[in-house]
Amino acid sequence: YTDLAKALQNPLKVRTLDLRYQKLTILPKEIGQLRNLQELDLSFNSLTTLPKEVGQLENLQRLDLHQNRLATLPMEIGQLKNLQELDLNSNKLTTLPKEIRQLRNLQELDLHRNQLTTLPKEIGQLQNLKTLNLIVTQLTTLPKEIGELQNLKTLNLLDNQLTTLPKEIGELQNLEILVLRENRITALPKEIGQLQNLQWLDLHQNQLTTLPKEIGQLQNLQRLDLHQNQLTTLPKEIGQLQNLQELCLDENQLTTLPKEIEQLQNLRVLDLDNNQLTTLPKEVLRLQSLQVLALGSNRLSTLPKEIGQLQNLQVLGLISNQLTTLPKEIGQLQNLQELCLDENQLTTFPKEIRQLKNLQELHLYLNPLSSKEKKGFEDYFQNVKFILKNIIYRIL
Repeated sequence: YTDLAKALQNPLKVRTLDLRYQKLTILPKEIGQLRNLQELDLSFNSLTTLPKEVGQLENLQRLDLHQNRLATLPMEIGQLKNLQELDLNSNKLTTLPKEIRQLRNLQELDLHRNQLTTLPKEIGQLQNLKTLNLIVTQLTTLPKEIGELQNLKTLNLLDNQLTTLPKEIGELQNLEILVLRENRITALPKEIGQLQNLQWLDLHQNQLTTLPKEIGQLQNLQRLDLHQNQLTTLPKEIGQLQNLQELCLDENQLTTLPKEIEQLQNLRVLDLDNNQLTTLPKEVLRLQSLQVLALGSNRLSTLPKEIGQLQNLQVLGLISNQLTTLPKEIGQLQNLQELCLDENQLTTFPKEIRQLKNLQELHLYLNPLSSKEKKGFEDYFQNVKFILKNIIYRIL
């Protein structure tokens, strides 16, 4: 049904009611007559309140209130005992009623883009909650009761104002995804290491200066994003993350890496752009699964010959360093597809570059290559048709 008046003609037969985009400013109290309603979509309207009769929809499983103007919810919301999904994305909520605790079957709660500064402690009683979306909600703290959400798998706190996490965060034993991007977190509690099922930890754009050694206990972690923090070192325990596939450290203040980094044998992506590395640790060159290595905007003047050991490497980014030469072993990277060398000090190039049969992109912009070297490149790429067909070749 997409018409409320028609739905009310046979109220007990209605299972789904879609009232999206109908410019509703009020929801008639007669809505409560739809006792067998299972799905109610009220998204993209202009509702400021809900009638208390909404609590009579005892069979409701999904309630979508996305993109309205709700500032409060009626306490009767707690009567929706069968509710599994509640979408309140993009409203004007400043608080939640304590009756929210009665939604014992709720599995997904979306509070994205509201004006909450805190969550009620009753949130911890949502024992079946699996997904909690709190993106852009102005939160400054989390209640300790957050740790009671034993079935929670995804917690998204992107773009809030958190400076700390409660130690109880470590009690979320089923958590798989924790997004803390764009907050103001200065330190992580050691209890973070208790999240044994965590697969993705996103800490992009915070104010971390160190990581707790307990980070190494996250044995199922596959993605760790620390982009845009203030890290100067990494704990040696980082090497214990045996299942880690992606490690993003772009825009930190790293001058070196712990030797234990070589233990990350499943690592496929290592992003070290915009740090303060003067040498590339040889331990990085033992990461046999590595496919993407980003080292742009560091202070590298040379590359070790061991670079040739990265047989699975597909992308090598070295833009804006201080390289004057490349080792001939660069030619051993038989799977390399993209080589970025813009803004270095290269005057010559090893002839072994011609061995890179899978190369598709070669970036050499703003290097002081000799005219002889440029001519050699131009002649070569004119003759090598299998490269020419896809190559992006910038040399000026």
